[in-house]
Amino acid sequence: MTVATEIEAETAALAMRAVRLAAKAETIEAVAPTVEPVALARRSADDVLVEVRAAAVNPSDAKAAIGMMPYAVFPRTPGRDFAGIVVEGPADLVGREVFGSSGDLGIRRDGTHATHLVVEASALVEKPANISLAEAAGIGVPFVTAQEGFRRTGMPKAGETVLILGLNGKVGQAATQIATWQGARVIGVVRKDEGHAGHASGPVTVINAATEDVAARVRELTGGRGADIVYNTVGEPYHEAGTKSLAVTGRMIMIASVKQPVAFDIFAFYRGRHTYVGIDTLALSSTATADVLRDLVAGFASGALKPFPIESRAIYPLDRARDAYIAVLGASRDRVVFLPNG
Repeated sequence: MTVATEIEAETAALAMRAVRLAAKAETIEAVAPTVEPVALARRSADDVLVEVRAAAVNPSDAKAAIGMMPYAVFPRTPGRDFAGIVVEGPADLVGREVFGSSGDLGIRRDGTHATHLVVEASALVEKPANISLAEAAGIGVPFVTAQEGFRRTGMPKAGETVLILGLNGKVGQAATQIATWQGARVIGVVRKDEGHAGHASGPVTVINAATEDVAARVRELTGGRGADIVYNTVGEPYHEAGTKSLAVTGRMIMIASVKQPVAFDIFAFYRGRHTYVGIDTLALSSTATADVLRDLVAGFASGALKPFPIESRAIYPLDRARDAYIAVLGASRDRVVFLPNG
């Protein structure tokens, strides 16, 4: 028997419990996940088996359940983010606490909302000792999205101004942490009377879009220059304000939209020598996503970056998957996680 055959035989003999979605639902309230015993996928020589100790629930997980992600296949186990312990694989990895995320896990193939996960060894990122497994599981998609945006546009530099549209969303908070960690100045936009809700390594100036002209205020705060980077985490509602806030040679990052078409001022675009960058983390493989996360490990290890707090009210067992999916598409700002082996 070859080594590969032995590995397949060992893995096939194991079983796990996993959330299963049989088909697309029409609404999030109509989602009917089940938790079933499922045979583990066959593990190749390049894969490891992770005992999942925590798995975050992202809006994309819930949206995929109702057909909003065209890549999503059925039936499948959802879940893009995970943290856990390697229980099978190369000897130097077994027993290590790891975390990761993915654009294909839980969308194109079975994901992390399960007791175990078979994934490429190259998709694992070693967890910093100063954060918990639940916190590590919550890093995933928001920080990957924020960092990939900055990687594509050029990382914020000390002295630059970064405008975050949607400051207190999870990606907005992650982008704020990364930008201030790099020494940039952050101006954040909210839609009601509230302050900055997250961690930062420097001061964050807040603009209330309900009562202030965003672009005019940004120009005032920057001595007329505008923002070097505009990170639009919301989309169409802030598109015009974001464009008007850009400095000459400014860069805009876009990750979402409420409406697909927007008015595009081509004169402002080329006269300002602007750069627009679109980010879709669903296009990133597990391995590519791990490369993005590794950029951030030093920040989490030093405490310059902080994971989202995991509140007890936001921890769900797999058996309450429907409630968890409804929560992430509702008004809650909690970072929702499963503890599949808890």
